[in-house]
Amino acid sequence: MIDFNFLISVTLFLFGLAVGSFLNCYLYRLKEGLTIKGNSFCPRCKHKIGPEDLVPVFSYLALRGRCRHCKKKISIQYPIVELLTGIVFFLTFSFYGPVGLSGYLFLALILFIFSCLIAILVYDLKYYIIPNQLIYSAMGASLLLVAFYSFTSGDHYTLLLHLASAAISFLFFFSIYWLTKEKGIGFGDVRYAFFLGLFLGFPDFLVALFLSFTGGAIIGVILIAIGVKGRKEMIPFGPFLVAATFVTFFLGDLIIDWYINLALTL
Repeated sequence: MIDFNFLISVTLFLFGLAVGSFLNCYLYRLKEGLTIKGNSFCPRCKHKIGPEDLVPVFSYLALRGRCRHCKKKISIQYPIVELLTGIVFFLTFSFYGPVGLSGYLFLALILFIFSCLIAILVYDLKYYIIPNQLIYSAMGASLLLVAFYSFTSGDHYTLLLHLASAAISFLFFFSIYWLTKEKGIGFGDVRYAFFLGLFLGFPDFLVALFLSFTGGAIIGVILIAIGVKGRKEMIPFGPFLVAATFVTFFLGDLIIDWYINLALTL
């Protein structure tokens, strides 16, 4: 007998691959100032891409990573983003399988937020910018998510707690932004901090902050040590914030429990 939840997880994985393909197209057009409407095309030769070459991951493998028409290499970003989105969609349902109609509404909002985060991660990694339309979309969906949960569960303090967490996270990042005169972090990171507190709430947003700063410091030292980055070169902080958000969402409770148990044994 087929496990219905597993079938949904696999379906969401495949849907995630398709969403990842859309995100690749969206990010390219966002950078180039193009609208999302219109047929997909090769960014090198501008030739229209046929349906047979639009199957996520599989078309990349079948074409051996090259455009069918101009034979130029296709960026490895495309299958990576598609796979990452598919895996995130699969894990989200596997960890937090919805119960009832409200559960599916929660799931839809979370998957939309995660799609925005994946797009932010890639865009900031490539261009050192967190696009306003992505972070504001994530904020709006998070507010809907928390408000909907608060009113359906009757726990109105949840909304207040998440709003307070957003304010604290925002003020903390803004103080760094102001004290370093914009050299420490960009204002896009400050906006992300507000989203972080709003989405994760207390105490999870503190876990995400700790993970992002720790991860950023470790990776930064490694990149400088191996000569990839110079001491004065900028390293985008957005990808660390996004990675910390995902880790905290899926493993935040385990991390908090581990820390509490560690503190009690010391």
